[in-house]
Amino acid sequence: MNIKIIADTHCHTIASGHAYSSLQEMVTAAKEKGLYAIAITDHCVNMPGSPQQWYFENLRILPKEIYGVRVLRGVEANVCDYDGNLDLTENISDSVEWVIASMHCPILSESESTVDLCTKAWLGVAKNPKVNVIGHSGQEMFRFDYETVIPEFAKYGKLVEINNSSFKVRANSTNNCKIIAKLCKKCNASVIVNSDSHFSSLVGNFNNALSLLKEVDFPERLIINANVDRFKRYLKEHNIEP
Repeated sequence: MNIKIIADTHCHTIASGHAYSSLQEMVTAAKEKGLYAIAITDHCVNMPGSPQQWYFENLRILPKEIYGVRVLRGVEANVCDYDGNLDLTENISDSVEWVIASMHCPILSESESTVDLCTKAWLGVAKNPKVNVIGHSGQEMFRFDYETVIPEFAKYGKLVEINNSSFKVRANSTNNCKIIAKLCKKCNASVIVNSDSHFSSLVGNFNNALSLLKEVDFPERLIINANVDRFKRYLKEHNIEP
């Protein structure tokens, strides 16, 4: 299984408040890694230290390409409650091309989290037409009923993220990620492999995520960003300029 990831669609800049490289440095790293595209997905407004609405609205000034790399204007929106609502205002949604939905502390309380509540939340997110990617959903603190939810992600065309950073910063999620990948394979749910990089040298680093997919013999055809034409086709189908 020899997979080449051509786009890194979960990346943070200094604007997120806890990342350490500029947008230009992140794009430069993507060019050096030979990536077709990068998505800049800083944390949305409810995350402590995050940029506020005007930052996302002003992303429109970015060129479509920088140094020959397609730069997607994105956001990592926070799941704010167990109904699956996001901190994604209409103005922000209209200003970005790429939306990741993720669960984070302290937006959601780990002490209040239950499998049933997280299942309910993800089922709500699955129906949100503005969401492209389900971010790092293998977290143990926000465990959900995978067999109930993964088919819904497939039904609504959500890309289930295999997040390379999870294997380090959320190490207790590794087994959950394996279960999720197996269910995606079973349900014909598309996945996307991302770095979730918070520093430029980590852009395009997918080794752990790819090792897991190799371990479960995951079909390459279901990895949206393992082929330029496949990725461009996804963008076109979602009214995003390739």
